[in-house]
Amino acid sequence: MKVYEALAAAFAAEGTTDVFGMMGDANMHWMNALAGRGTRLYEVRHEGAGLSMAHGFARASGRPGVVTTTSGPGTAQLATSMIVASRARTPLVAFCGETALGDESAVQYLDQRRFAAALECEFLQVTRADAAQEVVRRAFYLARSESRPVMISAPFDVQLQEFEDDLPYVPSTELLKTPRLLPHPAQIEQACEIIESSKRVVIVAGRGARKAEAGEQILALQHRTGAMLATTLQAKNWLCDKSDYHVGIAGLFGSKLAMELLQEADCVVAVGASLNHYTIESGYLFPEARYVQIDTAAHVVMGNGKVADTYVQADAVTGLAALTDALTERGVALEGFHTAEVRRRLEAPLIDPAEYHREPGLLDPREAIAVLDAELPGDMGLVLGSGHQTDFGTMLFQRSREVTSNYGMFGAIGQAPLLTIGAVVADGGKPTFVVEGDASFLMHLSEFETACRYELPVLVVVMNDEGLGAEFHKAKAKGLNAELAVIPTPELGTVARSLGGGGATVRSTGELRAALAEYVRDPRPTVIDVRITRDVLSVPYRRIQYGEDV
Repeated sequence: MKVYEALAAAFAAEGTTDVFGMMGDANMHWMNALAGRGTRLYEVRHEGAGLSMAHGFARASGRPGVVTTTSGPGTAQLATSMIVASRARTPLVAFCGETALGDESAVQYLDQRRFAAALECEFLQVTRADAAQEVVRRAFYLARSESRPVMISAPFDVQLQEFEDDLPYVPSTELLKTPRLLPHPAQIEQACEIIESSKRVVIVAGRGARKAEAGEQILALQHRTGAMLATTLQAKNWLCDKSDYHVGIAGLFGSKLAMELLQEADCVVAVGASLNHYTIESGYLFPEARYVQIDTAAHVVMGNGKVADTYVQADAVTGLAALTDALTERGVALEGFHTAEVRRRLEAPLIDPAEYHREPGLLDPREAIAVLDAELPGDMGLVLGSGHQTDFGTMLFQRSREVTSNYGMFGAIGQAPLLTIGAVVADGGKPTFVVEGDASFLMHLSEFETACRYELPVLVVVMNDEGLGAEFHKAKAKGLNAELAVIPTPELGTVARSLGGGGATVRSTGELRAALAEYVRDPRPTVIDVRITRDVLSVPYRRIQYGEDV
């Protein structure tokens, strides 16, 4: 057996079912060996795009995503997407072919170790034939246990050597069989004392709680304490169909009502949420609150530079269950926010339709989001991009659905459609839609052809203001020439059809509804180019750029 065959066998044993990337001299043998073991290979048009697809796969499946590149320029193309994955703490393994070991004169030589360090990912190198499978096991172990990307550098000459170890491969999953982390009784006691002495409790649920599937335990604690339930951006709309007292996102992307209600809190219970400065507005959102934090990390410093009044290191499920049981034993039962008046305020629409901006041939982006939310089935997953246009969807999508946000992860535009492709692969071809801007979508337009080639039912909704929307509004706020950020775009529906998918360019709610209905009837790779006005500024930009209290 050759080393590349042993490497492929190890990847397969780690559960690798799908690989994204581009073939070259330094990874083609490995890719052929993987294909022979039944692994599905997705050939992309750009290696960085392949990494983002692997990122989306990991986010959707909970398993490490896998991307592959050849040596030199192939590996160098990973730069932006690798930093995004690292900042998002995504488990991912990149198999990067390399020139012959030690041959720094090779045309495609790249110091991959230094490159990986700059990309904030772990680096492992296959330097000996007999250590090949141990490198793979180590890579997957680090990806899984530390939730981070790992780069495997595999020199081409080492790949062609003989591998003679005939011992059965032990996958990294065998090393990670650990029980749930139980809370310390003293920490639960302290948390109970804080909650018992409180009148208005808020529970902030984050991505960690959602990943732990702690929804039932969160709702039980909410019922016991009369708490208002809020989420972080990364857990948007989670449990909103299970609770009458769900206020949406806490922080910058929260509604005016959320801001008003959350400021009344005298106790915040954070579950699987780091409480960064966006979520708690650097502490200004909860000015009178004491904090109870439940997390698996050894410690967490919140966005106000402080630590929680009581920190409970525990799995979300066990920590919440222990806390609710202890409160029940104490006979604690608070009314809190659970009043008829609060419920009435929560049931009111976020925006009065009469407020929509009317402009011939262009949609108000808020109305476009309302149509999307109403017309697309609730079981369809949603990926939110980045930039000004995404703020509308981030705040206004209301239906309970699986939501993945790319916001704030290195601030790189163009990632969301790629994450969506990976998520669709992970979900076995389940239709998913992404809301993205025109500049962002065009950055990786070629990968829409990849979705068409593999018949992946991705719906790309392009909120098209024909420009760099964020820069347009920031320039305007700063008194600069905003027209420099205007970039005319072709009709993207026509472009999508030419690439082999479905497509439409829409300028009215009627046209938008018709295009969505066509996709729902026949899900296939589709782009809907929604022409929106630039005359509506998002709430976060009104707050940040103009200091408005909205």
